[in-house]
Amino acid sequence: MVQTILRLPAVKAESGASRSTIYLRIKQGLWTKPVKLGLRAIGWPSNEVAALLQARIAGFDDQSIRALVVKLEEARSSAFKNI
Repeated sequence: MVQTILRLPAVKAESGASRSTIYLRIKQGLWTKPVKLGLRAIGWPSNEVAALLQARIAGFDDQSIRALVVKLEEARSSAFKNI
């Protein structure tokens, strides 16, 4: 499965949220933390952005979205444990 990394401008365009709102949501546990791509570059896996947007569209409450964020971030680290 090919996965893309979305940089901040693409995440802003996809979500309709501003930079400050995205970082506020990260602080509140309502958005996944970014992935480091280099010394000064970050991004978010496209599947995580899609899952978070689908949860918002479906009307999930903040508690459910926080649980989803935890699940998505755990999936990142467990994806390569078997390699």
